[in-house]
Amino acid sequence: MGSRRQLDLVPGEFERVAWPSPLVPALPALFEEYRDVCVLASGDPMFHGIGTTLVRLLGERVTVIPHPSSVSLACARLGWALNEVEVVSLVARSADLLRPVLTPGQRVLVLGGDPATVAALAGHITVLEQLGGPAERVYPWSGQDSDPLCVIAIEYRGSALSRVPGLPDDAYESDGQLTKREVRAISLSRLAPLPGQLLWDVGAGSGSIAIEWARTHPTCRAIAVEQSVERAERIAGNAASLGVPGVEVHIGRAPDALEGLEKPDAIFIGGGVTVPGVLQACWDALAAGGRLVVNAVTLESEAVVAQWYARLGGDLVRISVNRGSAVGKFTGWRPHMPVTTWSVTK
Repeated sequence: MGSRRQLDLVPGEFERVAWPSPLVPALPALFEEYRDVCVLASGDPMFHGIGTTLVRLLGERVTVIPHPSSVSLACARLGWALNEVEVVSLVARSADLLRPVLTPGQRVLVLGGDPATVAALAGHITVLEQLGGPAERVYPWSGQDSDPLCVIAIEYRGSALSRVPGLPDDAYESDGQLTKREVRAISLSRLAPLPGQLLWDVGAGSGSIAIEWARTHPTCRAIAVEQSVERAERIAGNAASLGVPGVEVHIGRAPDALEGLEKPDAIFIGGGVTVPGVLQACWDALAAGGRLVVNAVTLESEAVVAQWYARLGGDLVRISVNRGSAVGKFTGWRPHMPVTTWSVTK
C-alpha cells in the first residue's frame, strides 16, 4: 500500500493498493481486508507521516522502518543545524500558520506548501525538490514552477510580533471591544496557557485573549464565543492575520452557546458576566485544576465577581493603567477605566 507514485517505484510482481481518498476514514475497513501489509512511505514515517496514523489505528501491529526524513535531508543539503530549525507542515492547512514562526533570523522548513504562497509571506525562499531521489534539485525560487514533492526553506529577515502576550492594540481590527494590551498580558498570565490545552474565550469581542492564548504554542487551542456576527467575522480575520487560523469562532449568546462545546482547561470571561447563568455554566464546565479568569469593568459586573469571590476565593486584582499623552506642549497621564480581574482554580 502507498501512494501511486511510491507504488510505481517498486519492481516486481506484487498486489498494489493505492491509498483511497479521503484516506483516514477508509483505513479501518482497508486493514480488516488486508492483514499482512507493507506500507510505503517517504523518509521517516513517524515525522509528519503515515506511520503516526497507522500506529494510532493499529498499535503494536505496526513495525516502522524509518529512513532520513525530508527535513534531515534538507538540513544536510543546506548545512543547517536541525535542532535550530522550525518545521511547519502546511499539508491541508492554512499558510497563515507560518506567521508566528517568521521571526528575524529564524530558519524555517515548510512541508507541503506552495512556493508562491510561502514567498508572499516570507520573502526569499529556497526550494528543495525530490530529496534523496535521482531527480533531486535545490534552487532559489524566483517564480518558476516547482515539483509538488518539495521542501521550502526560509531564512527570515523581516519584522515580527512576539509570542509573549500583550501585543500592541493596533495589531487587531476592533470596534472598541478589545481587552487592552496591559490588561490582556495580566489576564493571560492568570490563564497560564500550557501546550495542548483548550481555552474558552466567552464574550470574545475582537478575539484578543483567544488569539494570544493560541499563539503561545502551536498545540494550544481556543474557542471564541461571541454573539455578534460582525465581531465573530472580525475575530476570524484577526486570528488568520496573527497566525492562528485554527481559533474556532462560535456564534451565540452564553450560557446557551456553551452547550455541546468541548470541555476547556481554562475559561476567560471578558463580557457578559452579568448575564444570569454565565458564570455558573463556565464553572461547571471546568474539570479539577481548570482555571477561570473574569474581567469586570462596571459596578454591576464587579458586584457579581465579588459574590463569587466570597464563595470560592481565588485572587482578586484591580488593574489601573495610565498612558502618557500630549497635554499641549507637555506630557501628562491619561487614565483608562480600571479593571477588576478575578482568577480562581477549581
